[in-house]
Amino acid sequence: MIRKILALLVIIAVPLTGCTLIPEYTRPEAPIPQDWPSGPAYKNASPAPDAPLAAEVQWRTFFADQRLQTIIAMALKNNRDLQVAALSVEKARAMYRVQRAELFPTVETGISARKERVKISGTQGMVNLEEYSINLGISSWEIDFFGRIRSLKKRALEEYLASEQGRRSAEILLISEVANAYLTLAADRENLKLARSTLETQQAAYNLIRRRFEVGFAPELDLRQVQTRVDTARVDVARYTELTAQDENALHLLAGSPIPADLLPRELSLVKPLPDVSPGTSSEVLLRRPDILQAEHVLKAANANIGAARAAFFPRISLTSAIGTASGDLSGLFETGSFVWSYAPRIVLPIFDARTRPALEATQVARKIAQAQYERSIQIAFRETADALASRGTLGDRMAAQQSLVDATARTYQLSNARYEKGIDIYLNVLDAQRSLYAAQQGLIAIRLAKLANQVRLYAVLGGGGD
Repeated sequence: MIRKILALLVIIAVPLTGCTLIPEYTRPEAPIPQDWPSGPAYKNASPAPDAPLAAEVQWRTFFADQRLQTIIAMALKNNRDLQVAALSVEKARAMYRVQRAELFPTVETGISARKERVKISGTQGMVNLEEYSINLGISSWEIDFFGRIRSLKKRALEEYLASEQGRRSAEILLISEVANAYLTLAADRENLKLARSTLETQQAAYNLIRRRFEVGFAPELDLRQVQTRVDTARVDVARYTELTAQDENALHLLAGSPIPADLLPRELSLVKPLPDVSPGTSSEVLLRRPDILQAEHVLKAANANIGAARAAFFPRISLTSAIGTASGDLSGLFETGSFVWSYAPRIVLPIFDARTRPALEATQVARKIAQAQYERSIQIAFRETADALASRGTLGDRMAAQQSLVDATARTYQLSNARYEKGIDIYLNVLDAQRSLYAAQQGLIAIRLAKLANQVRLYAVLGGGGD
């Protein structure tokens, strides 16, 4: 009996330590340049020498604004898309455990009882037959000599790891989306404040021109011209009121629950600045991005599936065995001499199966598809990072030029207004100067938003924000 147990243990150990038919995996060469792009757009894109890599900066460190930190934490806890991604990881892990369990035998116990009345040849009359049995056994356990099950286990493992990287990628995307929605709301609230201020200024000017018109000191043309500016400001107030409401709705959706009013931003100028992050000295840093790691795990899973398809060309060996006790009556089940056993190995040798070769070819093509998708994900990541670097290289100049434009148009407006009050200029010039100032102020808000959004974008595309 001891020899039988030892033999069974040896049989169990063989498939767990044997080889597989999985092709050796080699990571494909990245189809992108080693260095980041250079040129006029990138001349000012270099961060501070001590700037850390994005992947090394936790999101709470990058987003120093306390309100934004609280909203991001709410989103990570309550956002339904992120919950789906996390549940997908749990599902993939469970499927991997199911596939891994195929390596081990399933031990079952059975209790049966049978009683029948039959006619036995050579005897008189009918005979009652009874049989009772209790057994413990292994049912159709495949002994994985050629690694088919281990190849499928490897595929399931890589699919699980891919789903985990997918969750990390979804987390990074969610954090960046929350930050962008927060900044957009802050910018639109600042635009709303500017529109209301402009409306008040234009309304005061309209009231002044109307009084002058009523006493004959101002022509009707001046009155109608200033009225157009009042109506334009009213339109902008209504438009930005709508936009801020929509921005709040978007932020509530991303957070997964209503956000208290005291956590919402007041205006963009009050948002704490974001730190610089470094893209590294080489584009190889992109290989650490979760979406690229996810694509690589999918490629490894397709590679492992080839091993399972190759194993289909070799014999399958399965084992069914049982030990127990049997007796013709219930009381004799555990008496001496009732011990029974069975041992039924089975070998299936494939001779001809028209599906085997096409199945192997299909797995090989699937691996090529996965490799192309992996390489494309690297190319997309490089393009996203290069675009963000190009924006960072030019936004400084745009910001300086726009601020100079605001200062110049503000001074022009002051001079035009003073000339009109002294009676040496027409009011049309005042309106033109005010319109230019309003447009320049809106442009400055837009560029400040673009600068912050670009920092968020660069942080995300370089893999920052994931656990």
